[in-house]
Amino acid sequence: MDRENRLAVKIAGISLKTPVMTGSGTFGFGEEFSEFVDLNEIGAIVVKGTTLQPRSGNPGVRIAETPSGMLNCIGLENPGVEYFLADILPRISQYAAPIIVNISGSSVEEYGVLARMLDVPGVAAIELNVSCPNVKEGGIVFGTDPASAAAVVREAKRNTKKPVIIKLSPNVTDITVMAKAVEAAGADAISLINTLIGMAIDIKTWRPILGNVIGGLSGPAVKPVALRLVWQVAQVVKIPIIGMGGIMSAEDAIEFLLAGASAVAVGTANFVNPSATQEIAAGIEAYLKERKLTQVSQIIGQLKIK
Repeated sequence: MDRENRLAVKIAGISLKTPVMTGSGTFGFGEEFSEFVDLNEIGAIVVKGTTLQPRSGNPGVRIAETPSGMLNCIGLENPGVEYFLADILPRISQYAAPIIVNISGSSVEEYGVLARMLDVPGVAAIELNVSCPNVKEGGIVFGTDPASAAAVVREAKRNTKKPVIIKLSPNVTDITVMAKAVEAAGADAISLINTLIGMAIDIKTWRPILGNVIGGLSGPAVKPVALRLVWQVAQVVKIPIIGMGGIMSAEDAIEFLLAGASAVAVGTANFVNPSATQEIAAGIEAYLKERKLTQVSQIIGQLKIK
């Protein structure tokens, strides 16, 4: 059996050559990595967070290494949706990999406007980043309130025919409550997880290392948490899950698939090894061959508890 058939998966109606996608915010708009990987062979390219207006991001230090991971507080630096549509999408849509656009808004209405603007050829799906505050509701974070997250999903669904994926935050008491709420609101898939919240301090200066004081923790340190959350959500929803959080190798990716993810996204690993997505896909293929399996779907959700 050829590789394409062995690794092919479908997420919310989108056909992927492999179950290995890129994590938003770690792969630019894709073209930045074209010298290191064949962008036609990646499962899907999830572009960096896109907002209604251009954003310059946070001042000061934005990235810091931590034991087994990294902190970031980029602040959604991006050129804005209009520039993306006019200048970037025409270039990256030439690649065979589906393009998924990650969007962030400061109100429910903004998500609707973005979803409508991105309902165009060349965009395969939108991914809702709800780990940002709702300025109209006093700064409550969409991703920590089930009703707010569900409202964002409904607004996006009203404004696009594209599949709507929602990226859930791990910074909640019960992830299953969030997952069930967004599924009921019409989400087509769930991405798990966004970054954990962390910080680092310079003991020489007694100051926080990050300009924003706190930031998102990603990398191998978060993998056990991410894996647990994927497994928990897989027990309570029927829509596909895209697992992410500290995936550095094919073995890591296979764990997420066994836990119930239908695909995975590689994030922090891209900073260490820009060819990580293709190498991980090749490793999954080798694993399937070794076990004489003909489809990656044969391992999805097959964790044996008893």
